[in-house]
Amino acid sequence: MSSIRIHRHEVTLLPESARVILRPFIPGKSNLILTVVGRALALTEEEAVRELEAVRHEFEDRHYDIEPILMDHYRRIEQHVFTQRPLSRERQLLIGALFSGEYALESAAIFNPSMVPHPDQGDLLGGAQRFIMSLRAVGEGHISSIEFRAGTISAEGKIKLDPVSRYVTAPEIIPDPSYQKRRFCIKLHEIGCDGDYATAVMQPLEKSFTRSDLNKSVDTVRHENQPATHALNHTLESIQWLADSNYEVCFPSKLAISERIIFPVSPNETNGIEDARFVRFVDDDGTVTYYATYTAYNGHDILPQLLETTDFLHFNILTLNGDAVQNKGMALFPRRIGGRYAMLSRQDNENLFIMFSDSPHHWTDPRIILRPSETWEAVKIGNCGSPIETKEGWLVLTHGVGPMRKYCIGAVLLDLEDPTIVRGRLREPLLSPEGNEREGYVPNVVYSCGSMLHGNKLVLPFAVSDHSSAIASLPLDDLLAAILSDTGNSPSNS
Repeated sequence: MSSIRIHRHEVTLLPESARVILRPFIPGKSNLILTVVGRALALTEEEAVRELEAVRHEFEDRHYDIEPILMDHYRRIEQHVFTQRPLSRERQLLIGALFSGEYALESAAIFNPSMVPHPDQGDLLGGAQRFIMSLRAVGEGHISSIEFRAGTISAEGKIKLDPVSRYVTAPEIIPDPSYQKRRFCIKLHEIGCDGDYATAVMQPLEKSFTRSDLNKSVDTVRHENQPATHALNHTLESIQWLADSNYEVCFPSKLAISERIIFPVSPNETNGIEDARFVRFVDDDGTVTYYATYTAYNGHDILPQLLETTDFLHFNILTLNGDAVQNKGMALFPRRIGGRYAMLSRQDNENLFIMFSDSPHHWTDPRIILRPSETWEAVKIGNCGSPIETKEGWLVLTHGVGPMRKYCIGAVLLDLEDPTIVRGRLREPLLSPEGNEREGYVPNVVYSCGSMLHGNKLVLPFAVSDHSSAIASLPLDDLLAAILSDTGNSPSNS
């Protein structure tokens, strides 16, 4: 777009293989676990201490706090420790190390960024703004997780990222999370699990219940219905699956933003947490919540999910409900419209949809608002993050796929009061892959999961060919004028 002055900042986020976490490295067969445990038990105490010291010497500096993780991994296989003798802490840690392995979170790629204002805007120079970026990190086996970066934008528009340490820490998983009964029952119904056994489990529970409450009810129903039938086992397994898919995690406040990683936890996410679209949502009463829609992938199926936080320390991860919860690319509007939540989506993998709801957790009745129009988006279109409110309407950055599977970023303007109305759209791409941006894991791709405003500039973080990330910025007025000009409208003077 020659009429829009796009500035590509000298900020590039590249994959860094030195950023690692410790994961369980446990064989799937119990006889292999027993063999490894036996070798550890055969060591003398002096040998066990010496081997543990070697592990500490080699790996302690690579992790924020290694011993609690090793002990957790030991607890996971403790049932296979075939001795009645008490084991020293050193031997337990060594056994934990034998069942641990490092995982390089972003060794393959760090891409598909979204950007939101930081919850803490204190102690800044006039006109400056602090931000948080989320990024999709990909490592061995193409497993995706969510990483974060923080930085500031000066009054003049200069972007500076906070220093990034080599340490990355997964959060604590809250052992007894709480659930809302109504939402839980709706999801059970959607997955076809609403028969007598499900009713027997759910009926005794309060409107808000904990995982331990649920487990007690499941155990009671299992005990009262023996011998177990296939229907009973299927129902109880489905209930446990749904509970596993809704969880809470928490980071210590001492960790920097860049040291926090949300790694797959639930069975839905075994192959990754993909393309989080973060938005700063302001409710009618002024309450601020950061939401992110993301795609959970288990290697076979995808499932859109919702993440909620107010401080980027404590996160609730929730399944979404409703027959419109399908495919990728759901993006929540940053406020209610006419008292209702609004969401962009793409149910058919081709067109852009919009839907409205009284709850951010339940979505039905999507309607098409935009179809591919130009050749550069002729294969399919989708959103590049949540809409941004401007004086002229809701600014939606889009991605379009055209010839040779080339991804470009476009822009659309929706009416503020009725976002089912398209006020204008760019006929040419706003941003296309250029030069070295064309090279990467998936060539010829620029893509974003969310932008933000800084004064009268749009700050646009974008992925480079599914490998790395960069940041561009451009004057908002120029973009709005170009969108309305391409459609034959004129910008307002307000």
